[in-house]
Amino acid sequence: MNASIIDPLQGDFPEVIEEYLEHGIMKCIAFNRRGTLLAAGCSDGRCIIWDFETRGIAKELRDRDCAVSVTSVCWSKYGHRILVSAADKSLTLWDVVSGEKIARAFLPQTPLHARLHPGSSMPSLCLACPLSSAPVIVDLSTGNTTGLPFTVPDIANGSAPSQRNKFPDGTPLTPPAACFNKYGDLVYVGNSKGEILIIDHKSTQVLAMIPTSGGAGAAIKNILFSRNGQYLLTNSNDRIIRVYVNLLPLKDGLRAVEDLNKTIEEQDPVEKMKTVGSKCLELFREFQDSITRMHWKAPCFSGDGEWVIAGSASKGEHKIYIWDRDGHLVKILEGPKEAMIDLAWHPVHPIIVSVSITGLVYIWAKDYTENWSAFAPDFKELEENEEYVEREDEFDLMPETEKVKESGVNEDDEVDIVTVEKDAFSDSDMSQEELCFLPATPCPDVLDQQDKRVGSSSKLMDQNHSESPLSEEDGQNGHATNNTSSPPEEDTGGIQVKRKRKPSEKGLELQAEKVRKPLKPLKSSGRSKTKTKPVVDQDFDNGVYEDDASDYN
Repeated sequence: MNASIIDPLQGDFPEVIEEYLEHGIMKCIAFNRRGTLLAAGCSDGRCIIWDFETRGIAKELRDRDCAVSVTSVCWSKYGHRILVSAADKSLTLWDVVSGEKIARAFLPQTPLHARLHPGSSMPSLCLACPLSSAPVIVDLSTGNTTGLPFTVPDIANGSAPSQRNKFPDGTPLTPPAACFNKYGDLVYVGNSKGEILIIDHKSTQVLAMIPTSGGAGAAIKNILFSRNGQYLLTNSNDRIIRVYVNLLPLKDGLRAVEDLNKTIEEQDPVEKMKTVGSKCLELFREFQDSITRMHWKAPCFSGDGEWVIAGSASKGEHKIYIWDRDGHLVKILEGPKEAMIDLAWHPVHPIIVSVSITGLVYIWAKDYTENWSAFAPDFKELEENEEYVEREDEFDLMPETEKVKESGVNEDDEVDIVTVEKDAFSDSDMSQEELCFLPATPCPDVLDQQDKRVGSSSKLMDQNHSESPLSEEDGQNGHATNNTSSPPEEDTGGIQVKRKRKPSEKGLELQAEKVRKPLKPLKSSGRSKTKTKPVVDQDFDNGVYEDDASDYN
């Protein structure tokens, strides 16, 4: 679509379902950094990589040891590796180009989410959120795991939680949510008490704590950063999506938090963490449906961070809510009567991809309205036809009005076709080693099935003509069919060579009808004694009598 003829007043968000992808039962999805490849985890353990430009399958990653549902997929920074977590408590790291398995590790609990370290081009470190235990840092190259604290009293008392499914104070533990910051030097953990903890994952030390406005009843289910790292989103059990502004610098965030801890003097360590946390994150907006008070599924940012989307968690509904960053609800997308289980916004284009409970992946795109007046300033849109009187010199090669006009373009300037402009939506520098597309493997040529059908049809036609009642009658009466339109057949030692010509579709239909309905013997009317002459049909090189041809009309 030409960007210059798009109405600039239209919202830059999807509106309709453009198409859908179908291959097995897909459960979760993730785009690579440029949005050219889409990874989808299936219920049978496979990871399907779609070429999003052609909407075709580029690669299929399958581990014979894993035949259970995939819970999450995650791309590395430059797209060369994919991390797949599955319901058999496994974490598998794949090489995308070769399709080979690099490493595999197992956790005590099923990982609901797993994220690769964003600061490395070939990462082997990942952050996993198990079903009913604390988040862990996993080194896939060695298999070592490091548990992260998920509540402040654990650090204040100098002890780890004694029970797997409960906090030390007896509060039930729901699956925690965790994510890296933009460059991976800090981990943000959301717990069941509605608290956001900022942790140094190398020393497993809690550096700051931010309590949410919902309190203990606002257990955090999802937490993630925008692509540019400036905003943090949380989804809580109190049915509210909160967006925070990241006050820390994008680079060297760990050093900035450590400097804050040195400058702030507090006797109580918990109060000190809250004070430091207030200088790390600031509440920006809250998104909710005040009428239905529904729970949200898979909230996320748009590629440029200007929009916030979330899916309805109600059963039998496939609704996507779109807000602008100021908190206004701008659109509700309604899909089929199927529950939604995952959601993702394209990193570059205004495209949303959603996964239904049936395993289909729906692609939502913008319904563009072309504005040709924006394309050509002197273009006038007409509501109805009008009579137009042309100028006398309008279609002359060099009109007088154009001779006066001078072009403002300097034709002597050199045009730069080498320099590559930086992507406006890019979240990091350009890299020559980035994987954007997978090489296509050509398939061997296979004999077209249509040619086989045509060959069998021609054989059937020859057999039917040789056994037709007309042939028998002609043989008895001594009539011969003259094929004037066909070239003479050569005498090659008793072998009859026919002209190789592909019969037309009409000829095949007529022959099939002739086979289904046998021709009746010709009856003379008694009024005319004129013999019927054969009519040549060039489509299938056989003589058909005029009386017989009338049956086909």
